[in-house]
Amino acid sequence: MTGLSLSLARGAVTSPFKRAGRPGAALPADREMIPPGRIAPGPLAAYSRVCGFAESGPLPLTYPHVMGFPAAMRLMTARGFPLPVLGLVHTWIEITAHRALHPTDELELTVYADGLTPHRRGTEVTMVTEARLAGALVWESRSGYLSRHATGTTTPPSAPPASPTASPPELPAAAEWRLPADLGRRYGAASGDRNPIHLHPVTARLFGFPRHIAHGMWTVARCLAEAGTGPGRIRSVRADFKAPVPLPSTVTYAAEGAAFQVRDGSRLHLTGSLTREG
Repeated sequence: MTGLSLSLARGAVTSPFKRAGRPGAALPADREMIPPGRIAPGPLAAYSRVCGFAESGPLPLTYPHVMGFPAAMRLMTARGFPLPVLGLVHTWIEITAHRALHPTDELELTVYADGLTPHRRGTEVTMVTEARLAGALVWESRSGYLSRHATGTTTPPSAPPASPTASPPELPAAAEWRLPADLGRRYGAASGDRNPIHLHPVTARLFGFPRHIAHGMWTVARCLAEAGTGPGRIRSVRADFKAPVPLPSTVTYAAEGAAFQVRDGSRLHLTGSLTREG
């Protein structure tokens, strides 16, 4: 059983004993450290293929996050972590590369939790991954994960109804992607993230999904691979996950300037923006 699989199994055991939204809940100060080491070329090549990146050249912007994810899972499934890992929803991610990274770089990774934030649907935790070369910070990511629970807040009867959040305007379509039913299994094999909600319809239904869904991090990576053909190195990205992408499906990648989207008809799955060097 892989490290991620062990973490998922531990999360399944510990989650029923954790209560999200508990008053006074605090995050442990633990940090997971991954010492410098060579990046295995086989898994990197498989990851690049399934996400659409070139198999030579710079390290994909998202790959250090994949390298650090097993450590993040160990932290989130530890006994002292206050939120149940089962049911956590990845809501957003920000990634910044302070310099171009290469497959030959031996990155030292640090992963830690950085704060619990009240959310209208529950509690959100921010997980941080940092990559260093010779002690210098060269790459970092911040991710939000939402634990949904009753918040105990109600709207006074006299208060006017809240205005609906305006949807962002549709961007011009740039590409159409046909996502096969086995995409989650292929990405899981390449990244190590074999969460059952991504693998098969039967295992997804056990967690309340009518069908299995694409990994959010695959969707972000595929957007960056598509955008990577533009001028200048992509230095940073922010992506917000709006709705799961069911498998199989056909979705539209849309982009204009720094902004991008993934949608299916009028349904928005992801919005994001990026910055380039220069």
